Amino acid sequence: MYYDNLTLLTDLYEITMMQGYYESGSQETAVFDMFYRKNPCGGAYAVACGLQQVIEYIKGLHFEDKDIEYLRSTGFFRDDFLEYLKGFRFTGDIYAVPEGTVVFPMEPLVKVVAPIMQAQLVETAILTIINHQSLIATKAARVVQEAGGGVMEFGLRRAQGPDAGIYGARAAVVAGCIGTSNVLAGQMFDIPVKGTHAHSWIMSFKTELEAFRTYARLYPDNCILLVDTYDTIGGIRHAIQVFQEMRDAGIESKFYGIRLDSGDLAYLTKKARKMLDEAGFPKAVISASSDLDEYLINSLQVQGAKITSWGVGTNLITSNDWPSFGGVYKLASIITPDGVEHPKIKKSENIVKVTNPGNKKILRLYDKEEHKIKADLITLAGENFSSEDDLTIFDPVSTWKKTFLPGGTYEIRELMIPVFRAGECVYESPKVMELQKYCAAEKETLWAESKRLINPQEVHVDLSDRLYDLKQALLHSVDTFKD
Repeated sequence: MYYDNLTLLTDLYEITMMQGYYESGSQETAVFDMFYRKNPCGGAYAVACGLQQVIEYIKGLHFEDKDIEYLRSTGFFRDDFLEYLKGFRFTGDIYAVPEGTVVFPMEPLVKVVAPIMQAQLVETAILTIINHQSLIATKAARVVQEAGGGVMEFGLRRAQGPDAGIYGARAAVVAGCIGTSNVLAGQMFDIPVKGTHAHSWIMSFKTELEAFRTYARLYPDNCILLVDTYDTIGGIRHAIQVFQEMRDAGIESKFYGIRLDSGDLAYLTKKARKMLDEAGFPKAVISASSDLDEYLINSLQVQGAKITSWGVGTNLITSNDWPSFGGVYKLASIITPDGVEHPKIKKSENIVKVTNPGNKKILRLYDKEEHKIKADLITLAGENFSSEDDLTIFDPVSTWKKTFLPGGTYEIRELMIPVFRAGECVYESPKVMELQKYCAAEKETLWAESKRLINPQEVHVDLSDRLYDLKQALLHSVDTFKD
């Protein structure tokens, strides 16, 4: 990761709780679920992202001497507990949904099964990593969908700091962006870097034409000229003049065109396309930027804008209309040293905050003919289902809403995969560009109705009969109120 050791990237109460478990001699294993409650950006899905950074964090989890001394200086911790931390390592299991997977509310994206002190410590870092990258990946997926491809991530200078810029670029490319302007992200994740020049390049020359000619001489095979520094139509004419001079000199550029960063992009790009075509440059790219998001891109498409590629910055890298993914990390079960599991539930007057108890897994149900998602089914870990059997699923809140799936008409896929077993990593994360291909295939499993920007059709996330019955029993159990 960007840092060597993120062990202290945690909230203080995680470590004070650890000390409490240590002092009480706790030997229990805990099952924690990381999930989110509401789809970002008013959509019907999210894109899971950030698992590789979680893996790197867990692999590097240890307290250095300087960490111990800092914790000692706070006055919160006893010497025997600090001595214990010197040998601390993660020895538990982690299961997760692969990066790039389309996901829905209330289903675990990450499941941690570990000694309770270990499971408690990793909460904050897992949340900050998965929350951020999943948010940006989801936003990017929406932007790429409306653009139809050709989206470049240009947000580094507007990101909330270097980390947000670096890992936001990674998430955006996983979700479908063709590249990033972020050079460090390009180096770290082996993803394409894109970009041309700024208005300052034009302004540093005596004339716009001289600036264009100089740039074309330096980068004949990546010659995208920014045309709106002074007068956009005049800038397009100057760009055409330079393209003609290159052609007359026998230079056949592999990639050339113009970029607009202001003005009425619908009108100007249609005008530019006509001018370029009439001048004999039908292959010239027209790139647009200027505070784009999925809604503005949708509007420009409806207006017939002639845009080949899209540079999307601020509104993507910050997810401006939905600044937080909202993922949470909740205790689902306690397993005593003798192997007995005690499912746990959090009650709330707010229905969406009532948790699903027990050690669970997620089954994705696909329509067999279309290979589109019918629903997701959260079940207890030990349950088995066959796609050859008839299956009735139901809404866990409005239980009268039921769907009958005849055997043989649907397919089943278990979503979560083992990532760590007994503290050892058993999963090798694909490269970012491989994740991009996987994510593209995942998005194809959504019905068109669930991709709408406005009022999309939500995908059902249901509970198995056994899990539903367990949840109801715990909700109505007097034991949940005992001291």
